Amino acid sequence: MFKEIRNRFLRYIVLTIYLIILVVCMVEVNFLWLFGYSPTVRDISKPLQNVASEVYTADSVLIGRYFKEDRSPVPYDSISSNVVNALIATEDIRFFRHHGVDFWAIFSSILSTAQGEKRGGSTITQQLAKNLYRTRYNQSAGLLNNVPGVRILVIKFKEWVTAYKLEGQYSKSDIITMYLNTVSFSNNAYGIKTVSRRYFSKEPKDLNVAESAMLIGMLKGTTLYNPIRNPERSLERRNVVLSQMHKAGFLSDEDHKAAMAAELGLHLGEVEDVGYGDSYLRTAVERWLSSWCEKNGYDIYVDGLKIYTTIDSRVQRHAEEAVSEQMKPLQQRLENAWRGEIPWRDSEGNVIEGFLENLATRTTYYQQLEKKYNGNKDSVFYYLNLPKEMEVFTWDGLEQVNYSTMDSLAHYAMMLNTGLMAMDPYNGEIKAWVGGINHRYFKYDHVFQAKRQAGSTFKPFAYLAALEAGMSPCDKYVDKFVRIVYSENGEEKKWEPKNADWVFSGREMSLRWALGRSVNSITAQITEEVGWDKVVEVAHRCGITSPLTSVPSVSLGSNDVSVFEMVNAYATFMNRGKRVQPILVSRIVDYDGNTVATFKTVSTQAISEEVAWLMGYMLRGSMEEPEGTSQGLWEWDLWRNKNQIGGKTGTSSDYVDGWYMGMTKDLVTGVWVGCDERSIHFRNSQTGEGSRTALPVFGKFMEKVYHDDSLPYGYGPFPEPQVTINRKYDCPSPRLGRRDSTLQDTIVPLRLPDSPTLDIQVDIEELRRQLDNNVPVTEGSTPREERDMPAEQQPNNKIRIKYPVNQ
Repeated sequence: MFKEIRNRFLRYIVLTIYLIILVVCMVEVNFLWLFGYSPTVRDISKPLQNVASEVYTADSVLIGRYFKEDRSPVPYDSISSNVVNALIATEDIRFFRHHGVDFWAIFSSILSTAQGEKRGGSTITQQLAKNLYRTRYNQSAGLLNNVPGVRILVIKFKEWVTAYKLEGQYSKSDIITMYLNTVSFSNNAYGIKTVSRRYFSKEPKDLNVAESAMLIGMLKGTTLYNPIRNPERSLERRNVVLSQMHKAGFLSDEDHKAAMAAELGLHLGEVEDVGYGDSYLRTAVERWLSSWCEKNGYDIYVDGLKIYTTIDSRVQRHAEEAVSEQMKPLQQRLENAWRGEIPWRDSEGNVIEGFLENLATRTTYYQQLEKKYNGNKDSVFYYLNLPKEMEVFTWDGLEQVNYSTMDSLAHYAMMLNTGLMAMDPYNGEIKAWVGGINHRYFKYDHVFQAKRQAGSTFKPFAYLAALEAGMSPCDKYVDKFVRIVYSENGEEKKWEPKNADWVFSGREMSLRWALGRSVNSITAQITEEVGWDKVVEVAHRCGITSPLTSVPSVSLGSNDVSVFEMVNAYATFMNRGKRVQPILVSRIVDYDGNTVATFKTVSTQAISEEVAWLMGYMLRGSMEEPEGTSQGLWEWDLWRNKNQIGGKTGTSSDYVDGWYMGMTKDLVTGVWVGCDERSIHFRNSQTGEGSRTALPVFGKFMEKVYHDDSLPYGYGPFPEPQVTINRKYDCPSPRLGRRDSTLQDTIVPLRLPDSPTLDIQVDIEELRRQLDNNVPVTEGSTPREERDMPAEQQPNNKIRIKYPVNQ
């Protein structure tokens, strides 16, 4: 066929065309695996981009993002014309006159390079092909990738072919838009929206001439011309771009002069922190969606989802502020308690030898040193004890210190942490989630991941079991010494619980009063009567999911549970006995704006409505009964409009964990406070009880919520029962004397006969009856030296009373 073409020149042209077609076909089909993968027509019609997913509160406030490449695409009409003009003037002045490949620009670049002035010849479309399809990655190359000099020719040819495909599929404005949405600006910032927010806190459509020129100027060298690291070079490069725009006719003389005189004008901060940083809430949402994504084939790091949570940004802000305001003085209190002493101690009060060394072995740095020095402990700990400049977290801000690694471990081990969760008990929507004091330095989530001894916040499940067994809030028990003998793993054991103040008052108390005062002895009696297996069963039924060891002490919170579980379980009391499944995410919208998932709570009737209402009434006793453990809440502005709060304090052994569970007509909130290392804790009840650590966080949080008129949560009483209450519950407890500054302590020794316990109780009651006619009597604390004695050595013949000074 070629021989029939008599004109030799024409013959060469036809031959060249055939060869080009042949090469194109070979490249397209990856002939003999020589050329590697090439984008198909389908790839061109649906280009894939790794798009960041965004997390929003229920009221549409952006709170976090997930990305492998930090990118948020925008349409062409949302990009300033200044950006487009700067790009064309700098990167491809003939953009609107070529069809993907500009051979005139290629020829000019070759000529300029030969003259010593290196200039690129790639068009914007070619660069888009490179960005979209990774044409220069080894994965895109074939066997010819290993042939020196041939690799770049194959890559360039594939880029040309792909650029022609793109020009055939899309308009020029589409190509400009895709390019500006895919191009990398370094530091994992992709696309014009992300970078304009990061450096100017602006949307792309609001960028002025100087700002647009600076951002486009970065593309020549994203590190070299980074405005934060190299502001002078960035300014110089920006002015080059401005001159190119002026030369291309995009800027008048006056506008060019004004833009050249402008400063960089960076405005960093808010958007960068939200989009780039991490948080307990962002991590919780990711964990929440992991199984859904796996089941439905989504990747939140690349699929550009919009994830709407149930969190209310205002409630979340109030929770975070309450934690910050209360944890700072609590931290100071803990440090004051151990000032000048080593705080890590065992249950006997002895210093734990090797405590810090054991912490060190868990660190990555220790493992690196151990590997480097072949397990030589002397060398490892030499470097672990070597001081160096570092930054540590404190409540007064980040502090520059000269600490060794061991010093740093001691500093962070001593830090109190917290977890707070607030939930709507009726629909299961989580409204606030504070997983700790600072996610950057403490990754562990103390709402969901951390499980700690619940202390007395677990007592309501014993009283719930009692109500289900037919008892009423008015049934009475005596506060007395209790010994429970039981069998565990075939071994006989005995348990003798003490009250928090180490005093058995001998009073006869209603169930409501006993729960409100958190009396251990009565709780133990109830537990023995209903059975500790029953307490475990009702706790699981209400929402506790952790395994619980069924022992007599289960009602006093000897098992580890999470804040998440406790809030869920307490919500059952407020929700007319229905256990709801807590939800953190309400809906998910895909990149195209379609709602792909919605989430609603699932509820099951866990306890009867009557028992649920009675439990709410019982828990109000901590405020309404004499010496109720929640009465520290009087300090906050929580008591308008007949407001009612039900709650329960909790403290684990040795004041390791402080808890408060609070219920209002609208929200159930759980708060835990303690150190991550259980061997570091407060020293006494006055500083370390839940009423003095976790309760103030709740009080401050609810005060802020009530004072926010934009929120629907206001003061008011609990809902009235929707069913008939068949049990007696209105049984006021005896009025005790008011505590005030005119009262002082005294120890009244009692002459007690060597008689059974019953007679001793009668004598105490007789004394109380006599004193009630003259002076008020209240319980006080046993002196510390007596409290620390073994049980058999503790004095049992005196009680603490208070009497007016003027008498």
